[in-house]
Amino acid sequence: MTLYEAVGGMPFFEELVDAFYEGVMPDPVLGPLYPPDDVAGARHRLTLFLAQYWGGPQTYMEERGHPMLRARHMPFSIGATERDHWLLHMAAAVERCTAPGEIRDTLMGYFVPSAEHMRNDAHLNIVTP
Repeated sequence: MTLYEAVGGMPFFEELVDAFYEGVMPDPVLGPLYPPDDVAGARHRLTLFLAQYWGGPQTYMEERGHPMLRARHMPFSIGATERDHWLLHMAAAVERCTAPGEIRDTLMGYFVPSAEHMRNDAHLNIVTP
């Protein structure tokens, strides 16, 4: 059984993303990164991506092609602060939408390293001799 099936399918991912964006939009660090005219689009894309990643329909791939997450996030400056705020809101959403246990642990086991992977500020950490 896939995680998608275990959580009851698309309604779970819609609820998770809704809970996530409730924290993101008023966040002073993350909120400004979202163009006001594309918040609904961002929510839709995240929902489809997560559902597909966890074994659901391939709608994200059909609509957007390969996820290329790092490339798609490159236009945004994502450092430790942005990562931490993103994880704060995603962890809160996961906690709200799941019971303690395997599903919660599995989700967070993906989100934590994925958030770190999206960082693109390494080029700013120049070390001089």
